[in-house]
Amino acid sequence: MADFRQIKAIAFDLDGTLIDSVPDLAAAVNATLQELDLPLTTAEQARSWVGNGAEMLMRRALSFALGTDVSEAKLAASMPRFMHFYKQHLQQHSRLYDDVILVLKQLSAAGFKLAVVTNKPYEFTIPLLKAFKLDSYFSIVLGGDSLAKMKPDPLPLAHILQQWQLTPAQLLMVGDSKNDILAAKAAGIASIGLTYGYNYGEDIALSSPAAVCEQFNEISALMNVTAESMEQ
Repeated sequence: MADFRQIKAIAFDLDGTLIDSVPDLAAAVNATLQELDLPLTTAEQARSWVGNGAEMLMRRALSFALGTDVSEAKLAASMPRFMHFYKQHLQQHSRLYDDVILVLKQLSAAGFKLAVVTNKPYEFTIPLLKAFKLDSYFSIVLGGDSLAKMKPDPLPLAHILQQWQLTPAQLLMVGDSKNDILAAKAAGIASIGLTYGYNYGEDIALSSPAAVCEQFNEISALMNVTAESMEQ
């Protein structure tokens, strides 16, 4: 069993980890495709495209609809429309995963520093966190465009290590995608993989995180933080 006793801070992915945002992302993708007079997609198909940022999501959607690789010009032209539609659909149908707020409260009360490291554009990340009343838990929030590189590059996690003056042994990454696990490994930190999110149809265990959780509330036990321990 993984030993997380040195951990002082935890970085969380957003989509597929804290929030199921696929319904709204799919709605924005379909609104863009409809405007372009292209075939629409399903939420389940869109689920397999999420995880590498908004541009890659639209690249995959357009390639699927066109049946061929999309040109850079067509992709660039579609992005402002996707961004427009996603602003309209940001939290209409998205939902928090079970026990997210409970666990974040427990971890915060136990003294862990918390961050969000997502590949979602920053302009959408903050409103989404606020809409679900999560923003107060996180001292650092990094979107996919906050730094020069995003996951699976280790730069966002290296940034957190530097900002909080932590050693790699003191930071943990929690996410649902192999991008989260790869970023953690490249940064030299431990990771927890969640089975319920978006990972391109792959078993998150294949990426070999330090631990695998089927439910978000299992994180508290791994960090030795429970309601009972907080009452003592």
